[in-house]
Amino acid sequence: MRAVGTFTIGELARRTGLPVKTIRFYSDEGLLPPTERTGAGYRLYDTRALARLELVRTLRELGLGLAEVEQALSRQATVRDLAVRHVEALDEQIRRLRLRRAVLRAVVKRDSELEEVKLMNRLASMSDEERRRLLDEFWAEMSEGLEVDPEFYARMSSAKPDLPDDPSPEQLEAWIEFAELIQDPGFRALIRDMSTRHSEQRKTGEQPAIGAAQQEHWFSWSTRAQECLDGGITPDSPKGRELAEEVFTASASPSRDAADPAYRRELAETIAAGADPRAERYWTLLGIINGWPPFPSQAAPAQWIVAALKAHA
Repeated sequence: MRAVGTFTIGELARRTGLPVKTIRFYSDEGLLPPTERTGAGYRLYDTRALARLELVRTLRELGLGLAEVEQALSRQATVRDLAVRHVEALDEQIRRLRLRRAVLRAVVKRDSELEEVKLMNRLASMSDEERRRLLDEFWAEMSEGLEVDPEFYARMSSAKPDLPDDPSPEQLEAWIEFAELIQDPGFRALIRDMSTRHSEQRKTGEQPAIGAAQQEHWFSWSTRAQECLDGGITPDSPKGRELAEEVFTASASPSRDAADPAYRRELAETIAAGADPRAERYWTLLGIINGWPPFPSQAAPAQWIVAALKAHA
C-alpha cells in the first residue's frame, strides 16, 4: 500500500506532460531519486520530487547538460554560475550559427562550387583575433627589412576587419574577398614594391613629397580628372598636359627638377602603383566589413591622372 500524496511515474507524466520514458531516464541517472517503492518494487514520488522534476525540466529546456543539472541540484554550483557558463557557450554557438547562415546565403548568391564553399567556410570561421593576426602578418611582411615610416605603417595596419556577430552576406563576401586579396601574390608584390620605393626615399634623405602632394591637392586633381572624363577629354590632350604639369611641379622635392624626364617617369610609376584599383578595393572591402559609410570610387579619375602623367613625362 502506497503513502498518501505519492505518485507513480505514470501519474508524474500526466501531471507534467513529460513522457514516462524521460522521467524514468532522469530517475535512472540519479536526478530524480524515488521517494519510496511499493512492495512490488515500483517507484513512487512525493510533491517534493514533483517540484524537483519541474526544476530538472526547466534546466534541461535551457540547454544545461545532465552533469550541470546534477551540480545545480546537489548545490555543487549555483544556478547563476551555471547560467553564466551556459550563456557564454550559447553566445559562441549563436555566433557560429549566424556565420554558417551567412556562408550559406553567400553560397546561394554566388552559386559557389564545392572548393569555394570550403574556402568560404574556413575564412568565415576565423575568430576576430585570427582575422586581425592575418592582417598584422600582411603588413609586417610588407615592411620587413625596410626603412619605412613606422607611424604611417602603424596607421595602415590599425584598421582591422571586424565582422559583426550577425554579418550580412555582403559583409561576409567582403571579408572573404579581402582575405583573398591580402594573400594574393600580385597584390602583395604591389604593396611591397610601394614599401621599397618609400624605404629608398627615406634612405637617401628624400622626403616622399608625393605623399604630401596627394594629401594637399589630390581631391582637386581628382575632381578635374573626373570632369575631363565626363567631358570625353583624353589624358594626352592640352587639359591633360596642364594637369600633369601641375602634378609634376607640386610633387617635386627641392632636390628634384620637375622637368627632368627621369623624375617624371619615376613619379608616374609611383602614382600608378598607388592608383592601382586593388589598393582602393582594399579600403572598399574593409569599409563594407566594418560597416563604414560608403565613399565614391576614385579609381577612374586616378587612372586618368596616371595616363596623363605618362603621356607627358
